[in-house]
Amino acid sequence: MDQHSSETFSDSPGAKAVMSKASAAYAAQSRDAADDQRIVEYLPLVRHVVQKVSASLPRHIDSDDLISAGTLGLVRASRRFDASKKVDFKTYAYICIRGAVIDELRHRSFVSTNIHHQIRKVRECYQRHVSAYGSPPGDEDLASQAGMTQEQLYRVLQEAQRQHFLSIHGLTEEQPALASLALADEGPSPVEQAERRETLEQLAAAIRELPERDRLLLVLYYERDLTMKEIAEVLSVTESRVSQLHASAVFKLSMKMRSAP
Repeated sequence: MDQHSSETFSDSPGAKAVMSKASAAYAAQSRDAADDQRIVEYLPLVRHVVQKVSASLPRHIDSDDLISAGTLGLVRASRRFDASKKVDFKTYAYICIRGAVIDELRHRSFVSTNIHHQIRKVRECYQRHVSAYGSPPGDEDLASQAGMTQEQLYRVLQEAQRQHFLSIHGLTEEQPALASLALADEGPSPVEQAERRETLEQLAAAIRELPERDRLLLVLYYERDLTMKEIAEVLSVTESRVSQLHASAVFKLSMKMRSAP
């Protein structure tokens, strides 16, 4: 083939289509390679999320299943990530991983009818105290009004936390998860943005109204991302005590969010 024929072929529609497909395939391969590298880099984040979630779960829950679910969440995060939205990938991945782990847990039911009854009783006692005195009860008062010891109250609150896979990321049945307020796959509408801002403002106000110890614990756990063990060292208490105090703080926060206008 002479030079003229080669130039003619390269300018033909067929050649351009082939080149376009080749470029697309190369771009896709490059994206896949970048995705794979990102997934490997952030695999430790999956274990970190699972460790934080499983700290409030019964021992019979298999963490390997949660790690598998979290890894799939990481893969989806990497495939869907859009750098043009100027969102930090670690933040996006954390939300996707945690969402996948919580979805896995939602398929399991491990809260007994008796525990549901006790949780409801504690909530009712809390609301009655607020109605009567205009302020929330302390843990000791709440336990007394519910006819429990303080240790029994903490066990119930920990079960309540497990019921919603609780953490601040699932405050109540009615309130949206905090993660969904922070980020969405698609750009939120102006109405959705306004609703998220309002809910975040309510959340911030509710946290400010908590006792100082509860505020500190929530900041250390959710903002500073410390583990229960690390918080125990900061507060000079046992790790199991931190778990109890965390359940109590989240319960108070959820009750405040329930009563928010």
